[in-house]
Amino acid sequence: MADCSQAPVARALLQQCLYARLQVKPPESDSEAEWVEVTSALAGFNTLLNVKLSETEDGKYVSIVDLPGSILIIPQATLGGKLKGRRMQYHSNIEKDIGMELYSQFVTLCEEELATNVRCAEAGVVLKHGTYGNRQVLKVDTNGPFTHMIEF
Repeated sequence: MADCSQAPVARALLQQCLYARLQVKPPESDSEAEWVEVTSALAGFNTLLNVKLSETEDGKYVSIVDLPGSILIIPQATLGGKLKGRRMQYHSNIEKDIGMELYSQFVTLCEEELATNVRCAEAGVVLKHGTYGNRQVLKVDTNGPFTHMIEF
């Protein structure tokens, strides 16, 4: 059980979805926008590959490995915000360069974990991710809503 007396070090927001599309690069005068897409996915992700968070069509809860599904990692610096009056403040967030490095390490660890998981390889699980520190457009068809926020 987590120690509730300490502030969380990190938060992960997990959203089960039928389809998700994330714009990772906005359109420019000489190029179109770039998007990543996944179907039957868990948008977010953490090291809890085997936790039963996803619901199947028959109502059974399974892990993303058992579903199978894909994974879309979306950086969410705004999860560190605190409400002050009628505005959000982000003074306690980490510095952007540190956040970018941690996000990069997180994506790499997730890719390595999926690459070594035989069930994921057999099922063709796909991992895609957004870019840290950029405004991104997210389009999601949810299966629920079915959302979990995990603090650790």
